[in-house]
Amino acid sequence: MTIEEEYQETRKKSKSLYDRAGKVMPSGIEHDSRFIRPFPFYVERGQGARKWDIDGNELIDLWSGHGALVLGHNPPSVVAAVSQQIKRGFHYSSCHELSLKLAELIVELLPSAEEVRYMQSGTEANMLAIRLARAYTGKNKVIKFRGHFHGYWNEGVVGVRPPYEAPMSIGVPKESMCNVLLADHNNSEEVLRLIRENDDIACVIMDPTGHAFILPFNPEFIKEIRRITEDKGIVLIFDEVISGFRYGPHGVQGIVGVTPDLTTLAKTIGGGLPLSAVVGKRHIMELISFTDDQERNRYRRVISQGTHSGNPVVSAAGLAYLRLLADGEPQRYINKLGTMLRKGMNEVIKKHDISGCVHGRFSTARSFLSHDCPYLGKCDGENCHCPDLAKLDAGSPLKVRRKLHLAMLLNGVDYSGGGTGTMFLNAALTEKDIEKVIHAFDQSLTRLKMEKVA
Repeated sequence: MTIEEEYQETRKKSKSLYDRAGKVMPSGIEHDSRFIRPFPFYVERGQGARKWDIDGNELIDLWSGHGALVLGHNPPSVVAAVSQQIKRGFHYSSCHELSLKLAELIVELLPSAEEVRYMQSGTEANMLAIRLARAYTGKNKVIKFRGHFHGYWNEGVVGVRPPYEAPMSIGVPKESMCNVLLADHNNSEEVLRLIRENDDIACVIMDPTGHAFILPFNPEFIKEIRRITEDKGIVLIFDEVISGFRYGPHGVQGIVGVTPDLTTLAKTIGGGLPLSAVVGKRHIMELISFTDDQERNRYRRVISQGTHSGNPVVSAAGLAYLRLLADGEPQRYINKLGTMLRKGMNEVIKKHDISGCVHGRFSTARSFLSHDCPYLGKCDGENCHCPDLAKLDAGSPLKVRRKLHLAMLLNGVDYSGGGTGTMFLNAALTEKDIEKVIHAFDQSLTRLKMEKVA
C-alpha cells in the first residue's frame, strides 16, 4: 500500500467531511495552508502536545496553532480564565480591566511597547502600523524584504514568493504595488540605495526572524537597519506576529538588543484566540488618540476600529497566557527541545544519504529535502546560509514535500507540511516526544525511498 493509499484508508471520516465541505467552502478549507492532497484531516480535539482526528488517529502537534500555542493545547490556568470570563459576558461594547491589565503586561515585557492598540489578526496589525508610519512621516512608500510575509492585504502580498515581481495573489491593484519597494533579505546596502533614490519612504517593515527563520538570521543586519532608519528619520516596524513572546519573554527585539519604533503582535498574545496588537513609541501611537481639537481629530488622526478589538474573553486568555510566559522558562525549555529536534533530524537525513537539511533557531525547525543547494553541508542545523532560500524552495519538488507530510501524519506527527514545512514546538512536549518525532522522520524517509520519491 502506498503512502497516499494508507492515508485515505485510515481517514475515511475526514474524507466524508471534506466531500461535504467542498460543496460550501472554496477547496473545502478555511485557510490556504490547510490544503492537503488528497484531502485534509479533521481534528476532533486537542490536549497538551497532541490532537486527535475524527478517525481516532493520534498526532503529536508540531503546528501548534500556526505557532500560536507556545504552551500546547488547553493550559489549565488559561482554560479557567476563559471559562470564568465567558460566564461574565462575551462582549461589552465597553472598556474593561482585562484589556488594560494585558496592555500593562505587554508594556512591561516588550522593549518597544510604550502604548498598545488591539486588533484581531496579524494582517490588521501590520495594516495599522504602516498607516501610523505614513501619518507620522507624511510619506507613502514602504521598504520590505523579499521573502518576508506581513499578511494577505494588498501591499502585504507583494514580494513574498518568487517571482517577487508578481504578488502572491491576484486582485491586487498596481497602485498598491507601486508603494512597496523590495530589498534583499540581509542586504542593508540595498536599503540604503532605495532610500537614496526615493524621498517618499515612510517605513521599513521586517520580520526580524526572516519569516520564522526560513531565511538566514543575522542580528548584525537587524542592528544595521535600525541604525539606518534612525539616521534617515524612517520608521522601523518589527513584525513579531509569530516571534513575539515565542522565543523569549521580550521578543526577538529583546534577544538581539534592537528596539524598533513600532511592533506588531498576534498569535501568542491571544493564547490561541484571535487577538493582535500594534505597540510602539508613544509619540507615534498618540496619532490614534483623541484630543479636544476637533479639526485635528477629523483630519490629522489615525482611526482604529474593530468590533472585537480587546474582546474580554480573548483578553482573559491573553493575560493568563502571557503571565505563564513572562519569566521565560517555557521558552528556554522549548528552545532546548528545538536544538534536540534539529540535531536528530539532520542525523536521520545523513543516515539516509538524502540531499537536504533541517534548520531553524530556538523553538522552530524547517525541513528541506531534494534541493540542489550549494550550501548543503554548511548548514549547522541552526542558521541557514542560503541567501535566497525562498527562491530555492519555489523550485523544489512539491511532490516530495507533500509525500513527506502524509508519511509523517501516518507516523503520528503533524506540522505545516502543506505550506512551509515549518515545525513550531510547544512546552507540552517532552524529550520523549522529540525522540518520537525523530523516529517518525526516520520511518517517513524510509517510506519515501521505497516509493522512489526521495
